[in-house]
Amino acid sequence: MPSFDIVSEVDIQEVRNAVDQVRREVATRYDFKGSKSSLEFSEETLIVIVADDKMKLAALQELLKQKLAKRGVSVKSVEFKDPQPAGSDTLRQEVLLKQGLKDEELKRINKHIKTVGVKVASQIQGQQLRVTGKKRDDLQDIIASLRKDMTDLELQFTNFRD
Repeated sequence: MPSFDIVSEVDIQEVRNAVDQVRREVATRYDFKGSKSSLEFSEETLIVIVADDKMKLAALQELLKQKLAKRGVSVKSVEFKDPQPAGSDTLRQEVLLKQGLKDEELKRINKHIKTVGVKVASQIQGQQLRVTGKKRDDLQDIIASLRKDMTDLELQFTNFRD
């Protein structure tokens, strides 16, 4: 029976490359000369932005979004936390990378699949959802429906088997 998995993953190497590109650009830009602005990639799902003021923080956020988009990483899979004051009049902001689907997102996708009206079975497996059906066309209908209706989530459809 044909099946596929619904996942939400980010290519960590592409994120690391985007952060490096932003660092290089900050080092050469005139408006960042002499500032304490920086960008760090720490752990697997966290980017830390440090900036002198709100204007520089907004510029760093925009740069990061641009570089991520150029490298094929969806901005939907990045969550900007509220900026916090850091030492010596700087702002610190954490940027979380969403890896995997949360339980409530999985349940919402599962519920949506049931309301489509196509005869398929869906099953939650950890941080992904496996969809199985009798016909390949049914699975393609589910994928089309999810792409159309679940625009707030970055979904990938992997492991398509016939």
